[in-house]
Amino acid sequence: MQYLQDNVGLILVAILSGAMFFWAHFGNRLRGIKEVSCSEALQLINHKSALVLDVREPDEFKNGHILGSRNIPLGKLKERAGELERHRDQPVVAVCRTSNRSNSACALLGKQGFGQVYLLNGGMTAWTKSGLPLEK
Repeated sequence: MQYLQDNVGLILVAILSGAMFFWAHFGNRLRGIKEVSCSEALQLINHKSALVLDVREPDEFKNGHILGSRNIPLGKLKERAGELERHRDQPVVAVCRTSNRSNSACALLGKQGFGQVYLLNGGMTAWTKSGLPLEK
């Protein structure tokens, strides 16, 4: 018991870092967001006619994007979600630079009833590192 009292700060740091590790690895699954790799995204695009939704800003999109992707910046997604209505029953792969913004986009689309929303793990950074084609 004395050990716990003497090291309460270290114990709290260990608990906090464990919780952060858990959330980083399992947080998306707990919120119902499905992550896909670049190769899994390609399978969805090529075999299931997935819509690629790029939620980066227009200037980022113009510098290079996944072929056939649709650009709706994250800040405008809520008001423009109706534009995606015809894609409600097909897979949607959300992408941004590193997957931070697309994570939020997946959560928003999920709340609006899109059942097949996927997060491209690593975003455009992972896509380009994999040597996959871009369109300008």
